[in-house]
Amino acid sequence: MELKDLFLTPIYLGVFYAIAFAVRPRFTNIYTKKYFIPALSVKLAGAVLLGVIYQFYYGGGDTFNYFNHVKIIHKAFSDSFAKGFQILLSHGEYNQNTVQYTAFMPWYRAPTEFFVVKIASVFSLLCFNTYSVIALLFAITSFAGMWAMYITFVRISPVLYNKLTLPIFFLPSVFFWGSGLMKDSLCIGALGWTFYGFYHIFIEKKNISNALVLGLLGMYILISVKVYILLSFLPPALLWVFNENNQRIKSTALRLILKPLFIVLGLATGYLGATNLTAGDEKYDVNKIGERAKINHDYLTSYVESGSAYDIGEFDGSLNSTIKVAPQAIIISIFRPFLFEVRSPIMLLSALESTLFIWLTIMLFYKTGFFRSFAIVASTPILIFSFLFAIIFAIGVGVNSGNFGTLVRYKIPLMPFYLSALYIMQFKSNLRIRTTK
Repeated sequence: MELKDLFLTPIYLGVFYAIAFAVRPRFTNIYTKKYFIPALSVKLAGAVLLGVIYQFYYGGGDTFNYFNHVKIIHKAFSDSFAKGFQILLSHGEYNQNTVQYTAFMPWYRAPTEFFVVKIASVFSLLCFNTYSVIALLFAITSFAGMWAMYITFVRISPVLYNKLTLPIFFLPSVFFWGSGLMKDSLCIGALGWTFYGFYHIFIEKKNISNALVLGLLGMYILISVKVYILLSFLPPALLWVFNENNQRIKSTALRLILKPLFIVLGLATGYLGATNLTAGDEKYDVNKIGERAKINHDYLTSYVESGSAYDIGEFDGSLNSTIKVAPQAIIISIFRPFLFEVRSPIMLLSALESTLFIWLTIMLFYKTGFFRSFAIVASTPILIFSFLFAIIFAIGVGVNSGNFGTLVRYKIPLMPFYLSALYIMQFKSNLRIRTTK
């Protein structure tokens, strides 16, 4: 970060807060209004803090690698607007007009990283290419998606409008890793828009035009940056849509007839979506996922004694071995690192959150009752979706991450859904108890 960051950041913050106060009435109600500015504030603070930590603690990292690419594109715009625009429209191909710039960008031919660079480059044109302001714009983009996630959960469980702010906005890992100039900020915001779109289009069936735009935008970003998040989301989401609509069919006979049809249709849609979305992709092609996971596993577990790495057990990339390590992957992703595994200040933050998740899981399941908890989950479509998404995602990142340093970033999409589901489950239990008295 430079001197202009110190000068321009307060000015832009003032502008952003002025806009936030102006639009707040449009996106809040009497109950959610008081959380809008605090939720935005922690996102903005997380964006700045991430830059500070990477600069003064890590001495560099991905966020500044993105910015280094942005500076090159910004220079291209300064030299020739046409050349800068050509780079933004490029997809890694050779162009004689722009090679003098792209030759110095290692991520020019890395589609997911370069997508983030393109968005950051557009933001750079709005703020004199200032790192901290670009990071704040990423935080605002992320916040917009997460506010959509929040109001969707509130529509589903209006009474929990206050409790749902913790899992969505105020978990430290979520607002720290999901706010700055990083892939994760775009992805968790895009996941919120996708969640919003699915709910309003297929379940509530209201505000469809806005939901369609936001849902498609969210899916496009996820496909462009981290398609595996969308692949983890789609099967549970399709099951959620089926369960919600199946409950509205009054005829028991018709429900029984349609149920297997919808399940088969959902599985087929999920498979076709997965194969078409990832076909030919070096990282995420479904035919290569097992092979790549095995490579990642072997590489990362060779460093298990380095401190932050973990050993998930024997894994060869096959379906059988994935099933065997799945329970371990779920525990690692949701409940670890444990406090005694802490090796750094950043890891301590993650361990404290993991401890919170352990405590809340035990407490809420205990208060609800073990068997009653599963009965409530089985009868509540949003709980089936949320827990299933969290479990599928936990297996994926748990198997592939290999160390807690990367896992703490990769797992943030599951955290709001898992903890929100716990609170909804507790509320449903309390409601049943009150109605039976």
